[in-house]
Amino acid sequence: MAHAPSPESVALLERFTAALAASGLVTEDQIAEQIARTDRADPRIGAAMVARAWTDADYHALMLRDGSQAAEEMGVSMAGAPPLGVLADAPGLHHLVVCTLCSCYPRAVLGYPPHWYKSAAYRARAVRDPRGVLAEWGTTLPEGTQIRVVDSTADYRWMVLPTRPAGTEGWDAARLAGLVTRDVLVGTRLPTA
Repeated sequence: MAHAPSPESVALLERFTAALAASGLVTEDQIAEQIARTDRADPRIGAAMVARAWTDADYHALMLRDGSQAAEEMGVSMAGAPPLGVLADAPGLHHLVVCTLCSCYPRAVLGYPPHWYKSAAYRARAVRDPRGVLAEWGTTLPEGTQIRVVDSTADYRWMVLPTRPAGTEGWDAARLAGLVTRDVLVGTRLPTA
């Protein structure tokens, strides 16, 4: 459950944004647009990207080559955001995203990070014991699957392109997107049909 910001925090933010606007660094309209862009961010954007990649080979290649450009093609402005990298799972290879220092997260395509993603316990254990962390989510990988833990940083953000589940042949992109959650996009869960 999200907590409402304190009146002091709201007042501080208002003074800060007013000072930015008064300095000429940004305009009030630019600030309002950034707030609106942040509010529009949602894991369904990343899910739609994955579903499109599963059904469009050219888009799949674009996602792996330039995740930011792939997001832009879906109507998401990546202006001012760090580059977005996309990690493709494959048979025998699974990716798990973590920010070991804080909570770097591709907000433009996944929305706000969940509380557990920011926790010191997740950040430390995902690196030390990724298989144990996945087991806590109920995610069991086939024997011999390599888990590659990737550190999302202030300079480069990451999301996972999971393997398309068996039994989804002939599904349209909207139905496929329904299989992809925020947890799938960071690698703690697998999509299932």
